Amino acid sequence: MKTPQQPSRLSMQKGAASAALIGAALLLAACGGGGGGGGGGIGIGLPPPATDTGRGSVVTDPPEQASKLTADQFRSLLEADASGRALLQVTGTPKCGIETRYLEYRTIGGKNEATNATAAVMVPSGADVACNGARPVVLYAHGTTAARNFNIAKWTEAGQPAAGEGLLVAAMFAAQGYIVVAPNYAGYDKSTLPYHPYLNGDQQGKDMVDALTAARKTFSGINATDAGSLLITGYSQGGYVAMAAHREMQATGKAVTASAPLSAPSAIGLLADYTFQGWPALGSTLFVPLLSASWQQQFGDVYGSTSDIYESQYTPGIDTLLPSLTPITTLFANGKLPQLALFPAGATPGPVSLDLSIFYGANNLIRQSYLTQAASDIQANPCPGNALPPTASSLSTTSPLDCRPAVGFRKAARANDLRNWLPTRPVLMCGGANDPTVNFLSTRATAGYFRARGMPAAALTVVDLEDNATTDAYSAARAGFAQAKSTLAQNSPGSEADKARAVTLAYHGTLAPPFCLASARGFFQGVLAAGG
Repeated sequence: MKTPQQPSRLSMQKGAASAALIGAALLLAACGGGGGGGGGGIGIGLPPPATDTGRGSVVTDPPEQASKLTADQFRSLLEADASGRALLQVTGTPKCGIETRYLEYRTIGGKNEATNATAAVMVPSGADVACNGARPVVLYAHGTTAARNFNIAKWTEAGQPAAGEGLLVAAMFAAQGYIVVAPNYAGYDKSTLPYHPYLNGDQQGKDMVDALTAARKTFSGINATDAGSLLITGYSQGGYVAMAAHREMQATGKAVTASAPLSAPSAIGLLADYTFQGWPALGSTLFVPLLSASWQQQFGDVYGSTSDIYESQYTPGIDTLLPSLTPITTLFANGKLPQLALFPAGATPGPVSLDLSIFYGANNLIRQSYLTQAASDIQANPCPGNALPPTASSLSTTSPLDCRPAVGFRKAARANDLRNWLPTRPVLMCGGANDPTVNFLSTRATAGYFRARGMPAAALTVVDLEDNATTDAYSAARAGFAQAKSTLAQNSPGSEADKARAVTLAYHGTLAPPFCLASARGFFQGVLAAGG
């Protein structure tokens, strides 16, 4: 999940501030098999070759080339402005050129219905030893976006909603010698699925696996040589999706080298309960409609009608509103969604702190009657891992989801909470303790659950970018993050309160991502060096 603000060219693309969108293309017709002949000779009576149309199959092979840059061209692109030069200080000078391919593959939707989706495949090249031969694969999951035409394969196009995030991933991984597979997800770009299975852990994990399966089928034709090492990462929603993909691959016996879910809403049940108890996230007026639409498709009992949850001015079409072909700023301006007011002014329960009162006000999204229903359900059917205020025991229980919610939204959140498995491969989790968009308690609770279940300390690394008292391999990332916050505050106009507000708005979507991704890359390098 990401905060609603307009991103810079290099920022992670946030669903609440996407640029104007283009229409999604229809799915290409599936390839058909050729007919058999009745003549003489070898092959008489044999059936035509079977066409692979199942999960993980490729629609077009080889995937088309979307862009190709040499290392020098990419470096020049980054050096062209101050934000690019700042990114270079975090990612390092590009070692490799990057050829980006645009892959279309087959997967499933939230109800296991067949559909298609697309992905970027970034292939490093060049004379440097890091850029050729067998290379490790990074499977990357992107963050929340409202932009229906999000396409990370078009990251070189400045107007593309995926440009900022794609540039960061290309600089951090592909330009340093990693093959990158980055799905756009079902419900985006060319996908014909009319909704996005947002934080549907089962579907999103499978979607990632299907993209990787399809991409690997094309590697031989695009000069990509797989070294056999698989590294899974993603930021925000992508952190959740990365963890779901690791869980899916482990459950189905597929090899994972390590994963790094970053700023992940992995404890989504905790975040949902916190929202209804007075601790909403920055961006909630985007996240909640995405969640309700996704989980309604998944389970069918999140609501009887959208008016059960939402105020009447928002109910027409809210279940199909997102992702959208209309810019989110236009949706806000046209009254399709409120920018901040999740709950009514004077709501019960109210905000747990004064600074959260911005999420309570006129033209609110969620009805008081539904808030009352959800809050009452939390009191009647509490989940032990979701206590507010949190306690050491609630953040480290082995049974955080030992509860039976009655309200459909809470039931779906519990079902999609990722505190229900135990990784057997190394994991790094990263975020910031002051993140206003994905509460860092989600990371703490998930890591606490893993530790309580017996995950070895050496296999689980948690990086809090605010923890400057710790000296370790991630100290440079923490120092860089602190400097980035300080620089932004100094360069922001207005009072001290205005400067602090600028940092808050940029925290999740702009400031933290490069340093968490740099931490992930360092973690992966350590695992690979240790023979992982």
